[in-house]
Amino acid sequence: MNLKDDMPLLLDYYDKELVRMICNKYGYSPKEALRKFLSSETYRMLRDPRLAMWEFSPLGVFDMWESEQITGDPRNSLYIRRD
Repeated sequence: MNLKDDMPLLLDYYDKELVRMICNKYGYSPKEALRKFLSSETYRMLRDPRLAMWEFSPLGVFDMWESEQITGDPRNSLYIRRD
């Protein structure tokens, strides 16, 4: 995988999936859901190649985003902590 070339495609995939999930669960418009996701710490983590979050399913990233909305920190996600 050439990360430099593939990163835009990976981010586009996650953006679409997360926006769909946020809209479905919270009733936001797609524009508002995208704004909320792109301004999140979860999204900043997803963009960081050192974290290799492209190995996570969209459901895992959604859980991180949702944990961030509730607790203020995506690292509180059960997906990461695996409690």
